[in-house]
Amino acid sequence: VQLQASGGGLVQAGGSLRLSCVASGSTFSISAMGWYRQAPGKQREFVALLSNDGTTRYAYSLKDRFTISREKAQNIVYLQMSSLEPADTAAYYCNAKGESWETDYWGQGTLVTVSS
Repeated sequence: VQLQASGGGLVQAGGSLRLSCVASGSTFSISAMGWYRQAPGKQREFVALLSNDGTTRYAYSLKDRFTISREKAQNIVYLQMSSLEPADTAAYYCNAKGESWETDYWGQGTLVTVSS
């Protein structure tokens, strides 16, 4: 499975961005798709995940501002981010879970910078 993320950029505080991630390759093996992020000097952290059965999971602190969605037929996952804050500045990584959730696939990061 290969993941290609896009949509990052520079935005002012309070603004919005939508990230996209396209999966290719053995997409039949994907059980869920989602996003993680890593701010400078910090560990990578979970953002959101959307399972094949439609179940969504969010980092508690982000659930009111971020929305994950998916075009399953096209193997695309989106992350709509609103009311962005400088603390949201990070590289955002697309993630896919393989069968039985035993394998993690990662895309390259897309950088989101929120200016104050």
